[in-house]
Amino acid sequence: MTLALACLAAFTVWISWRAKALELRLFPGTESTALLHKPAPAFTLKALDGSTVSLADFRGKKSVAITFWASWCGPCRVELPALRAFYRTAHKPGSDFEILAISIDDDKSAAEGYATTAKLPFPVLWDDSQKASDLYGVDSIPQLFVVDQNGVVTWSAAGYEPAFEFALANALGIKNYTPAVTPPKTDSGGADAAGN
Repeated sequence: MTLALACLAAFTVWISWRAKALELRLFPGTESTALLHKPAPAFTLKALDGSTVSLADFRGKKSVAITFWASWCGPCRVELPALRAFYRTAHKPGSDFEILAISIDDDKSAAEGYATTAKLPFPVLWDDSQKASDLYGVDSIPQLFVVDQNGVVTWSAAGYEPAFEFALANALGIKNYTPAVTPPKTDSGGADAAGN
């Protein structure tokens, strides 16, 4: 019994530390990363819709914005609706970029619940073993990377910063980006009353 309580206490301390480490940054911005200007680590993950998505699928075809997030992360619940609005404004048929939202939730149903409620229009992947997040050196969330068509990491930002979509548009090579409307205020699920 004592051993079980000690193990439970150790696990509780570890998981609390991990959660705090991931959501640590209150004043985010562009972060230097060891991956900047280097080949992006390859990954293949299951999407919440059951398909399999690999970073290699986009090589030579599209740039990819990759965001690491979790349903319990407050800043992620602000960033993802802003990414949704950005995607709906900037992503057209034939666009040369894609957004991949990689959930690091331990529970797939938590990721599915938030992604469904927030009506995310881009592929949402689940990194159940956190292998992809470890490959990218993710130590706080949300963490956003841009990988160009050659497979090189060209930009990275940690945390949420208002108006980050302008820097993202620049990193993706989108000229004269103008948001369609001011990003809507979100409810706890991330969607406004119109479902945006």
